[in-house]
Amino acid sequence: MQRSITAWPPFLAYGAIVAIHLAQIVIGDPGRGIGKALLMPVLLGVVLWLALGRHRAAFHGRRERTGLVLLCVGIAFSWAGDVLLEMSFLIGLSGFALAHITYILLFTGPARSHRPTAWAVAPVAWTALLVPVLWPHLGELAVVVLLYAFVLAGTAATSTGVSAAVGIGGALFLASDSLLAFRLFWPDFASVFPDPWQDVTVMALYCAGEGLIAYGVVRRLIEGPLCEGPLSEGSATGGQVRERGGLDEPAPSGLPRPRRR
Repeated sequence: MQRSITAWPPFLAYGAIVAIHLAQIVIGDPGRGIGKALLMPVLLGVVLWLALGRHRAAFHGRRERTGLVLLCVGIAFSWAGDVLLEMSFLIGLSGFALAHITYILLFTGPARSHRPTAWAVAPVAWTALLVPVLWPHLGELAVVVLLYAFVLAGTAATSTGVSAAVGIGGALFLASDSLLAFRLFWPDFASVFPDPWQDVTVMALYCAGEGLIAYGVVRRLIEGPLCEGPLSEGSATGGQVRERGGLDEPAPSGLPRPRRR
């Protein structure tokens, strides 16, 4: 039987620090840079608390450990992007690019549950439209932005193969960076969408995207991959057989054990 997964309550701590940071932006708090630098460390702490504490038993398999490492590395690269972007655009963008590459490896590897859905076409199509629109305004950064857009679209597309939460998270990340691209490169965009609401929207989308990715992946790793065997939802047993922590749960008597994927 599938056990109950209650991974979301610890993420309330992350939601609280996000709300505080958004309030800092609205009021123009000069210490908002510190709040921004705390976002990803808090999210990382929530993930590690769940993986090494409350649900530690679910993370003893190689798949789960690999998924946890990739998730933590992706969050760490995102933190580097947050901090370094304030110092250098290219270095900060490199941090986020490494985060996206890590997420793609995660979504196509240990966290993958099925093939990317038809929604995977949407971020690719959106990026193919966005880049030509912004291209005349990118200047010497055109090639760099093009490469970043490629990995960003890859994250959003492959996220649809994990779960609904992760797929929405990938889409929000794409939306945040798309809005940021207009903010940085589109002439007079600030007159159409002024601060602080522009900055608030960018950060709200980004933080929500990162949070949903982390939550969805953690839950995915805790639950384990659904085994394609004789037991399925609605079968005579009324349950599902899953792998957890690298070990198969025993099948009911008289039925073969499900095969590993």
